[in-house]
Amino acid sequence: MQDCIFCKIIKKEIPSQVVYEDELVMAFKDINPLAPVHVLIIPKEHLANVLDINEENADIVGHMYLVANKLAREAGISEKGFRIVTNCNEEGGQVVYHLHFHLIGGEKLKCFA
Repeated sequence: MQDCIFCKIIKKEIPSQVVYEDELVMAFKDINPLAPVHVLIIPKEHLANVLDINEENADIVGHMYLVANKLAREAGISEKGFRIVTNCNEEGGQVVYHLHFHLIGGEKLKCFA
């Protein structure tokens, strides 16, 4: 995935404000935050979106949620609440085709459902 911006961030070819990194995932601040806390959590393995999740790699999603929980606690938003969002394909609002979670919080979020 030579042109994937998130793969370039993982390789440190593009700078980002990394808030967490381990052997499986990286998390960094969104450059266009929607709330006081807006972090992207991405797997280091390139998966285009949720449709690329299968039995062989499904454990990465659980790990991404564990990282989201850790980051929410560290950011002080776990008690009041936060949102974890992932988009899939064009009509689902996906812009970057590398699986990612948006961890959003730090203010009262509008309900859209």
